[in-house]
Amino acid sequence: MALDQSFVGRTYPPTTPYEVGREKIREFAEAVGDSNPAYVDQDAARKLGHPDVIAPPTFVFSITFKAAGAVVDDPQLGLDYARVVHGDQKFVYRRPVRAGDRLTITSTIEAIKSLAGNDIIDIRGEVHDESGEHVVTAWTKLVSRAAGEA
Repeated sequence: MALDQSFVGRTYPPTTPYEVGREKIREFAEAVGDSNPAYVDQDAARKLGHPDVIAPPTFVFSITFKAAGAVVDDPQLGLDYARVVHGDQKFVYRRPVRAGDRLTITSTIEAIKSLAGNDIIDIRGEVHDESGEHVVTAWTKLVSRAAGEA
């Protein structure tokens, strides 16, 4: 059953703040195999003009995807998460994510499409720091496979 188009434009409340830690950044950089010193060395980050270590560009996925859970778990939307696969991801940064940032994410459904019986939902996550500064916008595309697909 196709998802209800009336949900396009629906915005969910901001998440509770997520505090970005140096160790989380280090672990993420290690996991993705990125040895940029600005991710682990404060002096290296400062030499590049940052007040502390910065996170790799895809680091924010972990918190924006979790925030998109408000959309996925919305019982009125009726998305069957057991049928969902991650379709695409993109980010547009205003500035890097830094250690010490306290970030909140506000998720909005940007589009709902049906294609060959599959539902495709685009979720925009606006990420702001504690002062309200816009840090990054993340777009997540989820595909809910049609019933009967293996």
